[in-house]
Amino acid sequence: MAPACQLWEPVNFAHVAANDGRPPATTVVSLGQHRKAYALPQKIIIDADPGLCDALAILTAFVDPSLEVIGLTAAAGTVSGLQSTRNLQFLTDLIDPVKHPRIGQSNHPRTGGRTGDLEVPTRHSTPGRSGLGDLAVEGPDLHNRRESEKLIVDLVREHPHEVRLLCLGPLTNVAAACDLDPEIPELLGGIVCQAGADRTSGDITAVAEFNVWSDPEAARAVLDWPTSKVLVPLDVTSSPVVTFDDVEQLADLTLNCLNSEALASLMQFALRMNRQQLGCEGIPLHGVAALAVAAGAEAFSVEAVCAAVEVAGDLTRGMTVIDRRPVPGRQTNADLATTIDQHGVIDYFSRSYRRAAR
Repeated sequence: MAPACQLWEPVNFAHVAANDGRPPATTVVSLGQHRKAYALPQKIIIDADPGLCDALAILTAFVDPSLEVIGLTAAAGTVSGLQSTRNLQFLTDLIDPVKHPRIGQSNHPRTGGRTGDLEVPTRHSTPGRSGLGDLAVEGPDLHNRRESEKLIVDLVREHPHEVRLLCLGPLTNVAAACDLDPEIPELLGGIVCQAGADRTSGDITAVAEFNVWSDPEAARAVLDWPTSKVLVPLDVTSSPVVTFDDVEQLADLTLNCLNSEALASLMQFALRMNRQQLGCEGIPLHGVAALAVAAGAEAFSVEAVCAAVEVAGDLTRGMTVIDRRPVPGRQTNADLATTIDQHGVIDYFSRSYRRAAR
């Protein structure tokens, strides 16, 4: 497998032939290995459908000094594209970063109200009236409107080979950006996708993870892109969990801060929803875990794999298929995150929460 310092370069398949088709070894990427390579903040576009989990990741990204969030692009998934656009504007206004990102809009309908095969609750089906729990998301719609996929193309063209794309929602916008400009994959500095389930059950059907299931054709297309891709599956994003005690401590530490009420509302709603609807005693930091990989904030391990997406099966549509068979000469097409420092991710989020509270 390619050395860790080359994780974000365009995919190099030479190591697969050298392995003679044997399953590649796991590479561990540490905080020191990754962040030393970047003296300046890493430019990043976040494509998201916020959603409580995505909102926590976006707030974390805003206050991470190693990142420069240059774009937020709205996707339809947990909420509609229009609501997603409004939520991104709300989160930006809440934190009011020094450099406001450009925001791309979407008009696609919500997919999070549907379930795959059974009427079972998911974190995507009960996000509150706006997607952000009890918070009232208000404000004017964007004046200078630009579709999300067009904004992705424009920003990557403005900063060739410098932009990392973090995908926290369905991959509809990302695939559409390539349709608009087929050179975009080669101009990106890498893609990190919160997507798929490897050795665990899906969260929307027995085998499918929500983001892939929502638009499996788009996910399949992105996997074929000739650029470095890291998939952060449900197995990994489910591991860091903020507990009730953690939330209480964060609330006490930020009691008199400017944004304490809004942040506490997000966290308390997420706790209630997870306990009442999902039977989970805490808040899994799905989006923050994917962000930690994109930012190199904590140590994680990856495995070079052959990944594909099922688009036709009645029971398996949206399934992420990881083929580990030792086929001689076969080329891998993605790096799959297999582990992450879950305690490090929780610390990363906790530090960021205090900064965001101001």
